[in-house]
Amino acid sequence: MNLLDSLQWRYATKKYNSEVKLTDEVVMQVVETARMAPTSSGLQPFEMILIKNQELKEKLLPIAMNQSQVKDCSHLLVFAAWDTYSEARIDAVFDNMEQMRAMQKGEMTDYKNSIKANFAAQTEEQHFQHAARQAYIAFGLAIGAAAELRIDASPMEGFYNDQLDEALGLRQKGLKSVTLLAMGERDEKNDWLAPLKKVRFSMDSILTVIE
Repeated sequence: MNLLDSLQWRYATKKYNSEVKLTDEVVMQVVETARMAPTSSGLQPFEMILIKNQELKEKLLPIAMNQSQVKDCSHLLVFAAWDTYSEARIDAVFDNMEQMRAMQKGEMTDYKNSIKANFAAQTEEQHFQHAARQAYIAFGLAIGAAAELRIDASPMEGFYNDQLDEALGLRQKGLKSVTLLAMGERDEKNDWLAPLKKVRFSMDSILTVIE
């Protein structure tokens, strides 16, 4: 089974079998894939919150515009990006990088300072938007990993970010929610989308080849 076959199999699940619970082991493979995602300058400016608690999922239902996937899924994965690129955060990234690569302390200082200078010229909103784009790289890989593992998944942007941030205490951690990935097992009999053909634009309509 290759990735293209897995992507043909997957769809944005609309109805989950709430009786089926995925194992933590298989879900953590999805999370680990997201953790391994490439990010700009290796900054990895996001965190993930994995929610299994049923009471909390039900509490989040109205925040997610009453989309049943939130309460019926087995696991709900929240992607949250840094609200800003502080000097302390950037220092921590490169301190860790030097340590992990057995480099001399300060070896990355010139590169680190160039990144700090770049972000110093930007607003905090620009920082967050940049960080959110990095989170989306991980989000996309998580969707692909779930498909390869035959885990049904629902990418979800339909929620009130500020309310979710408050409910999960993200502001205190310097984070803002970006997107959700509900995971579980499809309830094929009750999911209106399950029997429908996958629709994508043709290759010719989205690809320009310059030789």
